[in-house]
Amino acid sequence: MEQIKNEKKKIKAVIVRITIFLAAIVLIVMPVLSVIMYNLNFGSRFETPMWLTRSVSDFEGLEMKECKFPSNNGQMLAGYQYYKEDQQQIKGVVVLAHGFGVGGQNAYMQFSDYFTSNGYYVFAYDITGNDKSEGDSIEGLPQGVIDLDYALGYVEKIEEYKDLPIVLYGHSWGGYSAGSVLKNHNNVKAAALVSGFDRSMDLIRQQGKAMAGFGIELFMPYIYLYEKMKFGEYADYSAIDGFAVSDAGIMIIQSRDDTVVLPENGYDKFFDVYGDDPHFRFIEYKDRGHLFEFHIDTMEKILDFYNEYCGKS
Repeated sequence: MEQIKNEKKKIKAVIVRITIFLAAIVLIVMPVLSVIMYNLNFGSRFETPMWLTRSVSDFEGLEMKECKFPSNNGQMLAGYQYYKEDQQQIKGVVVLAHGFGVGGQNAYMQFSDYFTSNGYYVFAYDITGNDKSEGDSIEGLPQGVIDLDYALGYVEKIEEYKDLPIVLYGHSWGGYSAGSVLKNHNNVKAAALVSGFDRSMDLIRQQGKAMAGFGIELFMPYIYLYEKMKFGEYADYSAIDGFAVSDAGIMIIQSRDDTVVLPENGYDKFFDVYGDDPHFRFIEYKDRGHLFEFHIDTMEKILDFYNEYCGKS
């Protein structure tokens, strides 16, 4: 009888140890690992590499005026007002949101040159932790939405832009930001999302699967909670939610062979919801990858789209 009691005590002790061990994994180890993984991806600054760096002197007649404006935690962001000296009739202002990992807006200067050559002012900026903007790191993907939110607030107060229609151009991270920020800015006339995605968690899950397989699903609740703690309501912003409350015209552009942002997290997801909506235009390519290489045929389509919506009352 005594032996049976001792065996039960041993079994109970083992169960208690296993329970404590599992609780430690769930409550301590996995949250800590999730934070480490998050900060490995978003806990550093990015500078534009030399081979991508451009200068206004590379483009005939392009002028640029630098400015600064604050974002959510008081960090000062670098802004850039592009224009052409001989510009006459201005159709509107293109606010350009850059992508992830290339530094700031500098690598997109050919787009600023194109839009200013065709009747638009361009306002570009470096997201927190990129190039000339302050910040020890880029913080996370929702920071792109926050900084675009503050950039638009600043643009709306610039005297030269007064009464001009505002349109958005966003690539990749900038595409997600351009769609999501529409939730807060109903004065935006049109937005072009190039290789963009819907939610922060969509891209984190996709990249996590590429590295850890389906095991990433175990960490996703912790990653979401950490992002929610960092960014509050912005962690839940999505492009589709932004579209739902906006009257802006939306152009979605992506290549089927994009492996950085899978079409299932961008083009396909948007098309499933808005494929029949007359405010939406979808352009799908087969072999242009993810990069923001300048293609004149695409730029002409975006320009025509902007012209259409900027001409509406």
